[in-house]
Amino acid sequence: MKKKRRISFSTVYLALGLVIIYLPIALVILYSFNESKISSVWGGFSLKWYRTLFADKAMFQALGNSLILGLSSSLAAGVVGTLGAVGFDRVRPRSRRLIEYLTSLPLMTPEIILGMVFMAFFGMLGIPFGMGTLILSHTTFCIPYVFMLVQARLVGMDRSLAEAARDLGAGERQVFFTITLPLLLPAIVSGMLLSFAMSLDDVIISLFVTGVNVNTLPIKVYTALKTGVTPEINALCTLLLAATLLLVGLSMLWSKISRLTGSGR
Repeated sequence: MKKKRRISFSTVYLALGLVIIYLPIALVILYSFNESKISSVWGGFSLKWYRTLFADKAMFQALGNSLILGLSSSLAAGVVGTLGAVGFDRVRPRSRRLIEYLTSLPLMTPEIILGMVFMAFFGMLGIPFGMGTLILSHTTFCIPYVFMLVQARLVGMDRSLAEAARDLGAGERQVFFTITLPLLLPAIVSGMLLSFAMSLDDVIISLFVTGVNVNTLPIKVYTALKTGVTPEINALCTLLLAATLLLVGLSMLWSKISRLTGSGR
């Protein structure tokens, strides 16, 4: 006789957790194609709210600000995080733990605290709130993503290549730009993509440091939700989710390329 398979508690717990996490996302995607204006009532399949979204100029202006902010902060974080990781690789072992802790501190600090700190800091220096303060703030919490990925890449990198280049007469600058930087490029791009996704998604810090004339997409969505969830917001959330998944997928692809390149070398 065949034994009956019993469903374990861990399987039920995992399934329940997945339903709780992904069911609201699935409902948002489903009701973004709802014909009815009332989200709780299904009125048939329609792309009307996507057309309404693409006709909203204020929403696209906020999207443009978010793209400028994300690109600027991810590029700045890529430069600072890469240089920091390369410099950290040459630090004495006694100071490594402290520097590594300080670098990852923005990731462990609640965003509301970071937002208040940035607001007080910029106000104390007299810096006007706007795109400049947004870029500085987003760059700060994006640097650790680049730093950690580049640092992990440096740990697994073959040091004999740089040593061979020095033996052939190459200087430190030439070794960095011809040997080290090309090997670090997959990790740098992966960290910048993650930074862009985190910048595009941020609401709390942006609320504290933005100006009255600068509106980012997450802030626009947040203010629109105060009057109730509309199918237009559902359509926007669906597009943002697709963009975030695309960026995460590209980041994972770059990380895989980085590992394969490192193992091949």
